[in-house]
Amino acid sequence: MDGIFIAQLFSNPDRFFMQVLLVIFSVCLHEYAHAQVALWQGDSTAARLGHLTLNPLKQMGLFSLFILAFIGICWGSVPVDPSRFKHRYSDALVSFAGPFVNLSLFLIFTVLYSLASLKGLSAGAQLFFQLGALLNFVLFFLNMLPIPGFDGWNVFAFYLPGVMGKMGNSEFGKGLMLFAIVIVFLFINYIYLLGFIVLKIIYGLIAGLIG
Repeated sequence: MDGIFIAQLFSNPDRFFMQVLLVIFSVCLHEYAHAQVALWQGDSTAARLGHLTLNPLKQMGLFSLFILAFIGICWGSVPVDPSRFKHRYSDALVSFAGPFVNLSLFLIFTVLYSLASLKGLSAGAQLFFQLGALLNFVLFFLNMLPIPGFDGWNVFAFYLPGVMGKMGNSEFGKGLMLFAIVIVFLFINYIYLLGFIVLKIIYGLIAGLIG
C-alpha cells in the first residue's frame, strides 16, 4: 500500500475494500491476541479496558482507520502492565502473540489461495486470499523488527536484554531505529515481494501434494 492508496477506491474499488477489510480484521485479531495472552500471563489491564474484542474502534481507533483509508497505513494498541506478569518471559510471549497471529493468518490465507487457484475458483476469491496472505506477511515482518515500539523489540530484548536495553535507552539507538523505520517503509515493496515468493513456494508444495 502506498501514499495514493485512496485512489484505488476509484480505480479498483474491489481491491480497495478487500485490502481495508483484511487489514482491519488482521490488526484487530493481532491486538486481541495481545490482550488474551496478557490475561493468561496475569495482566487483566487490556481485558478490563475492553480489548478482548475485534471491534476496530476499540483496537485501532477512528484516526487509525481514517489514515488506513487514505494512505494505507494503520496501527493498533493494547495497554499492558508488565509488572503484573507471572513469568520473566511473559512480556516476550505477550509481544509475540500478535505477530504469531499474522504468521498464522499468512499460512491460512496461503493455503486457501492455493486451493482456490488449483480448484479454479473465481479470480475475486483468489485475489482475496492472496491479498490476505501478503498483507499478513508484511504485518508479521514489520512487527517482528527489533525497533522500539514494535513487538519484535520486546521479543529480542528477552534474549539480548543488555544490548537491547542500552540501545533503547540511548539517543544514538533511538536515532538508529528511526532511520531503520524510514528505510523499511522505503523498501516496503521488497517485503511484499518476499512474501509473494514464500507464498509461491508453499503453493508449489501444495500443488505437488494434490497433483
